[in-house]
Amino acid sequence: MALIKLGQDPESPEGKSPTIYLDDEKDTYLVQGWKVADEARRSQLDLPGHEDVIEIPKRMVQFFPEVKHGDGTDS
Repeated sequence: MALIKLGQDPESPEGKSPTIYLDDEKDTYLVQGWKVADEARRSQLDLPGHEDVIEIPKRMVQFFPEVKHGDGTDS
């Protein structure tokens, strides 16, 4: 498995989070972001016990290839 770092939040004060990765073996994304701990917000989600939710700013979607290129290709 090779995780490919697609991009980090350019406005992150420490340059560590949020970050978006592509798992090229599973063809999935891994998203590092801020843990949503606010129970009022979490209660609005249908969140199974084996899942969790994180938050990233809208500016981060630019790093998803489907957004960057419009069709999911690298060119």
